[in-house]
Amino acid sequence: MTDPGSGPAARRRVTVLVGLAAAVVVAFVLAVALGSTPMPLDRAVLALLRADAADPGDEVIIWTVRLPRAVTALLAGAALSVAGVQMQTLFRNPLAEPYILGVSSGASLGVALVVTGWGGLAGAFTGGIAGLGRAGVVVAASGGAAAVLGLVLVLSRRVRSVVTLLVIGVMVGSATASIITLLLAYSDAQRAQQYLGWSLGSYAGTTWGDLALFAPVCGTALVAALAGVKPLNALLLGEGYARTMGVRVRRVRTVTLLTASVLAGSVTAYCGPVAFLGLAVPHMAKLLLGTADHRVLLPGAVLLGAAVSLACCVATQAPGSGSVLPLNAVTTVLGAPVVITILLRSRTARSGWAV
Repeated sequence: MTDPGSGPAARRRVTVLVGLAAAVVVAFVLAVALGSTPMPLDRAVLALLRADAADPGDEVIIWTVRLPRAVTALLAGAALSVAGVQMQTLFRNPLAEPYILGVSSGASLGVALVVTGWGGLAGAFTGGIAGLGRAGVVVAASGGAAAVLGLVLVLSRRVRSVVTLLVIGVMVGSATASIITLLLAYSDAQRAQQYLGWSLGSYAGTTWGDLALFAPVCGTALVAALAGVKPLNALLLGEGYARTMGVRVRRVRTVTLLTASVLAGSVTAYCGPVAFLGLAVPHMAKLLLGTADHRVLLPGAVLLGAAVSLACCVATQAPGSGSVLPLNAVTTVLGAPVVITILLRSRTARSGWAV
C-alpha cells in the first residue's frame, strides 16, 4: 500500500474526513433538536444546557428521549459500517454485509422465542426473560447472537475457504429465518405484531442505562477493528498474498469475524436488525475517499456511518408531524439505490456471472 499521508490525493482525503466529522456534528445536533414533538430551537438549546429558564418538560424530552436516541444512532451507524467493511474485505464480496453470517438471525430467533412464548424445554427460563420487558428482549437478542457467533467461530476453524464459510453462514441464517416464520405462524396476532415491530428497527427507547453497556462494547470492538488495518489491507489481494506477507490468515479471519459479529450483534440487541447501513455505507465511503486502504477507509466508514445513521434517525421522527416512521423503511430507501448503483458499475454484473 502507498503512504496515505502525502500528495494531492491524501490532502483530498483529509478534507473529506474533516467534512465527514463536521457532518456528524451537524447531524447529531439535528437529531437532538428535531423530533416528532415540535420544539423551537431556542427551547431545545435551553433544555440541552439545563438553563434556569428551560422548561422541565423540554428537559425530559431532550435528556431522556432525544440524547440517548442520538447517541444510539451514532454508535449503531459507526458499528454497522465498520462491520460491513470488514465483511466485504474478508469475503472479497461487494454485497457482503454485517449480518451475512446469521448473527442478526440468531438475535431475531432469541427475541422470537421470548416474545412469542415458545420456550420449549426452557419455557420457564424464557418466561422469566419475557417478564423483564425491554431488558429481556436485549438479553434474548444477545443470547441468540452469541450462539450463532459461537457456531460461526467453530466452523471458521474447520473451514479453509471463506467462500464455504460464507455459504454456511447464509444457510444458517436461512434456516433460522424459517424457524422464526414457524414460530410466528403458531403465535397469536398480538405477540407476532410485537415481534414484527421489533424487527423493523428503532433507535428509540434506549436509556442511559442501556448505553452504559452498549457504548463500551461498541467502542471496544471498534478499537479492535481499527487496530487490524494492516492484515485487512493484505487480504485485499487475497489470502495467498497475505500469507506471503507473513499474515496469519486463520487468526485474522477469526478476529475479524469476532469483532464484526460483536458490532452487528450488539446493535441488533439494542436497536433490532438495522438494514442496509452495513452494506451501503462502505461503498459510499470508498467512493468519497477514492481508496480501499483501510487506514483511511475504516475511519471514513466510522464518520460516514455515524452521519448517515443520525440523518436516518432524524428522518424517522418526521419532525413536527407527530408520527414516527419505521427505521428500516428509511435505511432501505437510502441503501437500495446505492446497492443498485454498485451492481451497475460492476464489470461482473455487466458481463454476466462466471460459471
